[in-house]
Amino acid sequence: MTAARHLTRRFAELALVFVGVTFIIYAMVFTLPGDPIAALGGDRPLPANVVAALRERYHLDLPVWQQYLHYMGGLLQGDLGTNFTGQSVGEKMAARWPVTATLALTAWGIEVVLGIALGLFAGLRRGRIGDNLVLAGTILASSIPVFVVAVSAQLVFGVKLGWFPVAGTSTGWPTAYLLPAFCVAIFGLASVARLMRGSVVDAMHSDYVRTLWAKGLPRRQVVGVHVMRNSAIPVLTYLAIDLGYLLGGTVVIEGVFNLPGVGQMLFQAIRAHEGPTVVGVSTALIIVFLVTNMIVDLLHTVLDPRIRHE
Repeated sequence: MTAARHLTRRFAELALVFVGVTFIIYAMVFTLPGDPIAALGGDRPLPANVVAALRERYHLDLPVWQQYLHYMGGLLQGDLGTNFTGQSVGEKMAARWPVTATLALTAWGIEVVLGIALGLFAGLRRGRIGDNLVLAGTILASSIPVFVVAVSAQLVFGVKLGWFPVAGTSTGWPTAYLLPAFCVAIFGLASVARLMRGSVVDAMHSDYVRTLWAKGLPRRQVVGVHVMRNSAIPVLTYLAIDLGYLLGGTVVIEGVFNLPGVGQMLFQAIRAHEGPTVVGVSTALIIVFLVTNMIVDLLHTVLDPRIRHE
């Protein structure tokens, strides 16, 4: 299969996934019990003609599939929708996106550096004390709920030791982001370390590495070039998927550290029953997730050309 055909097939697959997932989310949000338009008046019910006009404006008087088509028509023009108070979802996200992006990229950087380093360290020392310590540490990190890690870190490193601010972004990067980023990254870091460790162990016991040792290649070249390159494929896949997840915003961490990001916006929209905001934010996050997966798929074909011939 040529590279062009492989790319075309992947685009078609992602398009189908995008339409399917966004329709499911849209249908789930707008078929929930209750009338969000009527709820806008609070204790004072809105006049019936006002409710009818607003329902028509937001296409809520149509079947769900027709509402979805209207939404997709606006999305193709770059419009993520308008909430029930007349604010653009895209503009609201644009104001909050830098916070989430900074947090996500900082956490991702921690995962990449520490996760790969710990996995490589453990994989090259299989069965030794260093390997056992890394495995025990990653199991412990994966077992603790993220909100427990966040609150504990905030209490110890923010309140008691005073090394980091406990909330907000007023001190800027990196001070305001390092502690929440580490809390975000700890689970992914543990997964990257274990995945890297397993890939390195498999590579070190493979036939091609034995051949390289037999040819007399130095350890630095064998590990740094051949083992690392072949071990990177599964790790890269996980990191790309996790980057999409991180860029999607972390509701718990942004809530605990009071970070005004996209995750906090989504949480507030769910509580307020703002369907257009929930759908718009979810759509943007799905696009980010799918784009990162497309990028990693292209990188796979560079690291392992056999993939595009399958």
